[in-house]
Amino acid sequence: MQSCEISADSTDDPLSSGLRRKRQPRIVVIGAGLAGLSAAKALLESGFTDVTILEATDRIGGRVQSVKLGHATFELGATWIHGSHGNPVYHLAEDNGLLEETTDGERSVGRISLYSKNGVAYHLTNNGQRIPKDVVEEFSDLYNEVYNLTQEFFQRGKPVNAESQNSVGVFTRDVVRKRVKADPDDTEAIKRLKLAMIQQYLKVESCESSSHSMDEVSLSEFGEWTEIPGAHHIIPCGFIKIVEILARSIPESVIQLRKPVKCIHWNQSVSKEIERVADHNSDLPEEDKGSDVFVECEDCEFIPADHVIVTVSLGVLKKRHESLFHPRLPEEKVMAIEKLGINTTDKIFLEFEEPFWSSECNSIQFVWEDEAESESLTYPEELWYKKICSFDVLYPPERYGYVLSGWICGEEALIMEKCDDETVAETCTEMLRKFTGNPNIPKPRRILRSSWGSNPNFRGSYSYTQVGSSGADVEKLAKPLPYAESSKTAPMQVMFSGEATHRKYYSTTHGAVLSGQREAAHLIEMYQDLLQ
Repeated sequence: MQSCEISADSTDDPLSSGLRRKRQPRIVVIGAGLAGLSAAKALLESGFTDVTILEATDRIGGRVQSVKLGHATFELGATWIHGSHGNPVYHLAEDNGLLEETTDGERSVGRISLYSKNGVAYHLTNNGQRIPKDVVEEFSDLYNEVYNLTQEFFQRGKPVNAESQNSVGVFTRDVVRKRVKADPDDTEAIKRLKLAMIQQYLKVESCESSSHSMDEVSLSEFGEWTEIPGAHHIIPCGFIKIVEILARSIPESVIQLRKPVKCIHWNQSVSKEIERVADHNSDLPEEDKGSDVFVECEDCEFIPADHVIVTVSLGVLKKRHESLFHPRLPEEKVMAIEKLGINTTDKIFLEFEEPFWSSECNSIQFVWEDEAESESLTYPEELWYKKICSFDVLYPPERYGYVLSGWICGEEALIMEKCDDETVAETCTEMLRKFTGNPNIPKPRRILRSSWGSNPNFRGSYSYTQVGSSGADVEKLAKPLPYAESSKTAPMQVMFSGEATHRKYYSTTHGAVLSGQREAAHLIEMYQDLLQ
């Protein structure tokens, strides 16, 4: 049996000092992802000496996970640096010579297919036919026009009508359908293809938003998410290099891996068990016994702190907020956690001996003709594969080999995660045969896939503003505890960062980095006299 203990300061710790014992605050960062590492880096560089990072898993990086297979590096998590101007992740990568541009101009038109500037997307139907390029271009122009309209409700304060149910999906489907059906120049067959393409485009958008369906994404708030100007970039040697750069200046002793947190006891609400252990621990300094916060770890260790920065995902907060905080979180924060959305976007990498696609093809988009009049994007469990929106061709083949990267999101992604590799590889191969009309496509030689939804340390990929939520809920999620009348008087015992806490850049790596830096800045300001 493990015995619970409360950590005492060690005189052997190179970060310890008499000054710190009297004056330096003890700061615990929960999570070694981009937000946690950014916060810790900023704190240490500003002169804080008692910083500890607790990471539940056996690696740093959080939702950045680069996997090396052979000579190539594949990204199970974060893949692109979206935009450059003022993007801290871009500047970290640029300063260290890591970048490769994957899109031209200020904005990616293809959105999720960002592996290459070259080639064209093949939109294929379940009847094995390729939709003509001119039809795709016409539809894409129409869809992007309506997409821009969805931004205006927030950006221009346009009122949302009742018919849209304040849903991006409902609004988009309704407007695009009406325009397609009203086009006098299209034949009925072309109209039906375009109507089916609506659902395919919405699936792509759902993967982008990490929502089960765009029907769940708030129309009135959709335009608040802000795109940083500049091209999109990848890091050929792996996005994990950004993580390593952030961690480079953090002493190894600061980061404790395999250290899951059970409960954060805040506002001096130490339990009787903690008090009992404290009474029998003669090594525990008197000041630790009266700590405002104790972090209780799964291994029964209790770590005293003056400030805790919580960087766990919104998915973890949704699942564990009742047990993770004692006392329980204020109702306002609980409501924000419940209102905001997070779901799963997964990747499925398939490696083939030889390409069966043409050299100009940069992605295969799946258009189900029987979905022309569909309203829902939810499928029976046995039809989970219908939620796969596309496979991107990884480029260049000299780097990756002949690899396709598939996208699936929502509840169907969770079903996929439960299947074994053989089943997923076989199912994807059958889909590719069906849509290309080529029955001779061989099974892939290798499969690699993510499982963000079922991983208990993440429970989803990234956040979005769900119908019924707003940017104000993001602010409430980020608000430190206990609440105070002004930020200047707030004790900031428990602070929150992570992509879901950034109002403009939620769902992004730069949002995560900036949120960690934001919380560090609050503490730097609070202790500026001490740090001078």
